[in-house]
Amino acid sequence: MNPLSINTDLAKKILTGFIHSELTRVGFTKAVVGLSGGIDSALSCVLAAEALGPENVLAVRMPYRLSSQDSLDDAQRVIDVTGVQSLTIEITDMVDPLINRFPEMDRLRQGNIMARTRMVVLFDQSAAFQGLVIGTSNKTEILLGYSTWYGDSACAINPIGDLYKAQVRQLSRAIGVPHEVIDKPPSADLWAGQTDEDELGFTYEAVDQLLYLLVDERYTAEECVEAGFSVDFVNSVVNRIRRNQFKRIMPPICKISNRTIGYDFLYLRDWGT
Repeated sequence: MNPLSINTDLAKKILTGFIHSELTRVGFTKAVVGLSGGIDSALSCVLAAEALGPENVLAVRMPYRLSSQDSLDDAQRVIDVTGVQSLTIEITDMVDPLINRFPEMDRLRQGNIMARTRMVVLFDQSAAFQGLVIGTSNKTEILLGYSTWYGDSACAINPIGDLYKAQVRQLSRAIGVPHEVIDKPPSADLWAGQTDEDELGFTYEAVDQLLYLLVDERYTAEECVEAGFSVDFVNSVVNRIRRNQFKRIMPPICKISNRTIGYDFLYLRDWGT
């Protein structure tokens, strides 16, 4: 049996219940999702629509001038399938003034500006729509740090953050995400021809298997090599996990009191539930 295989009916029940309970217990009934046309945001959108009702979900498309038409079309397919409310906000005029200020700017900086600008738009729409922003980063991306800090990683809650990419695909097929979205190469769509796997230097299929051993099964690096993974691949992934730990935690606070946020002030009883 594939260790990454999940019970999709149970996963759907847990994730939709999570969205509904986490929003309603803090007084919200609506959600906002940045819909890129990729599988992760599509899955989050479908789950949110199921949990809250499509009328209570706002999907926001935020193309840049270099964004592909295919991404817009695929995002529209998700909107059509779910029946959620939608809005399209072009970010080019917000992004380009800063990019043009620095002619030497590389693609990484440009991509980070786009990702953080999209979060500005999403959190503005969160206030306008009175709904919380739903996260769209999966477990593989979070572990590898393959996201923009306070960009696409920013959200109020994240229903899919404990699903590896392979599990995202499995659940997406089971709950009706359009096949065009599922089957295309994953891409942040930051420039023409960009794909996640080209940037990472390995496939999601391979890294999911390695991450499962490292994280879920608590294998050492040496044990992963013994299991058949190359030394270079294992070391590269382990280094990425360690190097990007700062993206997975709240900013550390220097402790000078008896009860410090993030150290002692931690539990449900601390905020009255």
